[in-house]
Amino acid sequence: MWMKVIHKTRLGGRIVNADALIVLNREIRPKSVDLIVTSPPFGLVRQKAYGNVASTEYTNWFRPFAAALHRVLKPSGSLVIDIGGAWTPKQPTRSLYHFKLLLMLCEEYGFHLAQEFYWWNPAKLPTPAEWVAVRRIRVKDAVNCIWWLSPTPWPRADNRRVLQPYSDSMQSLLRSGYAPGLRPSGHDISAKFQRDNGAAIPPNLLAAANTDRNAHYLRYCKAKGVTPHPARFPHAIPEFFIRLLTDRGDVVVDPFAGSCVTGEVAERLGRKWTCVEIVAEYATGAKGRFLKPADTVVKHAKRESHYRIPRLGLNWAAGSNSPLPKDGGRRRPQIKAARRRVA
Repeated sequence: MWMKVIHKTRLGGRIVNADALIVLNREIRPKSVDLIVTSPPFGLVRQKAYGNVASTEYTNWFRPFAAALHRVLKPSGSLVIDIGGAWTPKQPTRSLYHFKLLLMLCEEYGFHLAQEFYWWNPAKLPTPAEWVAVRRIRVKDAVNCIWWLSPTPWPRADNRRVLQPYSDSMQSLLRSGYAPGLRPSGHDISAKFQRDNGAAIPPNLLAAANTDRNAHYLRYCKAKGVTPHPARFPHAIPEFFIRLLTDRGDVVVDPFAGSCVTGEVAERLGRKWTCVEIVAEYATGAKGRFLKPADTVVKHAKRESHYRIPRLGLNWAAGSNSPLPKDGGRRRPQIKAARRRVA
């Protein structure tokens, strides 16, 4: 059996260069893992450097992993999968592969959907460029689905671990007061709603720009002559779920670890962890996350400004009133080349 431990930490964390199926089926005891949080290769149209499966074949490819993940999870544990969407080849419609994956996990392998999350990346570029920037018939795709699943309908969780600061409007409401009573929507708002609890329960829309500081990791990869992983998790995503779903000393596993951001966060939070990466170069580079001086350790600000989503309609008056394309954008518009100014 081929498996190489690249790095171990004082808490028992380890980076393993191996096929995840081998580790999950032979190296990890059944029902011993508290949390699996991972971002597997997406079912994309274009082949990526880190390897990915076509969206049409994705569920078949994932079935052996589904069985192995269910095998190692504790009955009260959680499986968290970050899974980006994909577009149908050569047309502006969406693939359903990530929804088919969810249905397969629940209907064939006995997982329960505890809650669906949506990771909004405010720094996402306007892609796919052909449909968004050229033909202008779609808006940019800036959200990943995150499925929170469990073998039980009652996984361990506590949202008090992930509270966030009150918004400016909520702080204003707390200062000015709020009239309790029945609303037109049918919701009966009690007087407890205006009680100041110090922080707010977050929604299932997670805002995290994928602009994490990876300077030390990138410098380490460059110094060792290894290629850094091109699709790195922002620290905030695995940290949210590790805080929400585990206690100190619990076991966290990432079977598609990439640059091992999950392990870095788990180590900092006092969890035991295993990160598995099949590409030796990526596993070697991940070691750099644990060999950094104290002044490069990620530190969280006590309070940061909120990401803000513009309210719908803010710029509608200034928008285009051109007629909609009768062919739905099938014909590609002619892009006029900018004229060069002659000095």
